[in-house]
Amino acid sequence: MDKNFSIPNGKLIDLTHNYSENTIYWPTEDGFKLDVGFEGIHEKGYFYSAKKFSAPEHGGTHLDAPIHFAKNGKTIDQIPLEQLIGKAIKIDVSQEALKNPDFQLSIQDLKNWEISHENIPENTIVLVCTGYGGFWPDRLKYLGTSKKGKEALEDLHFPGIHPDAAKWLIEHRKIKAIGLDTQSIDYGQSKFFETHRVLCENQVPFFENVANLEQIPVSRFFVVALPMKIQSGSGAPVRIVAIIQN
Repeated sequence: MDKNFSIPNGKLIDLTHNYSENTIYWPTEDGFKLDVGFEGIHEKGYFYSAKKFSAPEHGGTHLDAPIHFAKNGKTIDQIPLEQLIGKAIKIDVSQEALKNPDFQLSIQDLKNWEISHENIPENTIVLVCTGYGGFWPDRLKYLGTSKKGKEALEDLHFPGIHPDAAKWLIEHRKIKAIGLDTQSIDYGQSKFFETHRVLCENQVPFFENVANLEQIPVSRFFVVALPMKIQSGSGAPVRIVAIIQN
């Protein structure tokens, strides 16, 4: 990391959903489980609480590592911290996405943002606000279906990022990472997960189910996104924090 690198001061915004029995996962996954080992007064007289949890890698606010869709991609523990910490921007397409559950962020949307603001700087973390974070944890509104299992997959409807837009951000803006407030970086009706594949093949990690994007500005903020360091993991829960600079 650059010796001059420093994290700025500012207001902290938590961009992470809680993990609980209500956490949304892909319809074919079982989800998050928290079991109580012991909670109460210990035989020696003091209060004691210890629990255990189990969960798939991909669900809740989490990070997808490049290995998820690229054979030679980096695993969770191999992603450089520099890619997960840095200056960030928000692209708000909620007005369009809330009208069209199959909306995909396009290259033109990116260019329109730059016309209104500035060219996206290199080594930026890009967060895309579709407005769907406001539906959490309502599975029907968030995913387009409340069904579970393979039969639910045909009914998934939520916005995502078009693979052409992902490729443009990589080739022309050299982004560090990208994230959004839906279950998948690909829109719900995707059958081949092209956006996943574009990002993973180019070693760009990404965040899904990001929370509270309506609370952050379009620019002048900083992101710290640190996942559980699972050795050889293809994904992991991530605590994402935005620091709004004064």
